[in-house]
Amino acid sequence: MADNYLEKRMEEYRTRSQSTTKITTPTLNQLLVRNRSYRGYDKNRMVSTEELRRIVNVNTRIASARNQQCLRFRLVTAEERQKILPHIRLGGALPELHLPASGCEPQAFIVVCSTQPEDRWVDIDLGISAQSMLLKATEMKLNGICIGAFNAAAITQALSLPYPPLLIIAIGKGIEDIRLVEISEEESHAYYRNEGTHYVPKVKLDDLIIS
Repeated sequence: MADNYLEKRMEEYRTRSQSTTKITTPTLNQLLVRNRSYRGYDKNRMVSTEELRRIVNVNTRIASARNQQCLRFRLVTAEERQKILPHIRLGGALPELHLPASGCEPQAFIVVCSTQPEDRWVDIDLGISAQSMLLKATEMKLNGICIGAFNAAAITQALSLPYPPLLIIAIGKGIEDIRLVEISEEESHAYYRNEGTHYVPKVKLDDLIIS
C-alpha cells in the first residue's frame, strides 16, 4: 500500500515537473539587442505608475559620478501625456514622416531633471541612468526612446517642475520592426527606413577598437 502511494506521488511529481514552463532570464546581450529606440507605440497598451516606478527604481542601484545622485524623475502616465506630446519631436533624421504618427504616440514618459546645474558629472549620471532604465523597460517587455528634442520651458510649466528637464524618456509597447545593421566607421551613421522596417547602423567591433 505504501509502495503504491509513493509511486503515485512520484508519478504526479514527474508529470507536474514536465508540464511546468521553464522561465529563462534574458541575457544582457539579448536585452541590449532588444533595447532599441521606438518611435511608434501600441495605443491599447497602457503603462501604469507602478511600472514606471519599477523602471525608475534602477536608480537606487546604479553607479553615480562622485555618488552625487542628483537626478530626479517625474512620472507621466496617459492621463497627463498631452502635457508633453505637443512639445516633443521624434525622428529628427526622418522629418518627412512627422513622428510620432497619429495614434502611435508614447503612452507614458519619465522626465529626468537634476538638482544641480548640468555639467560633465551630471551628464555621466544621465547616460548611466537612461540606459539602465531602458534596459529595465526592455526586461519588462516594454520599449522606449530617449528624447532630446523638446521645449524645456513649456514642459517645465506644464508639469510644474521644480527643476528644468534634461531628458525625456518615452515608455510604451513598441510596434515597429527595428533591425541593427553592421557598418564600417566611414559609412553613414544615420538611421533610415525601408518598406516599413527601421534600420539602425552600428559600427563594427574592429573599427571601435584602437589598434
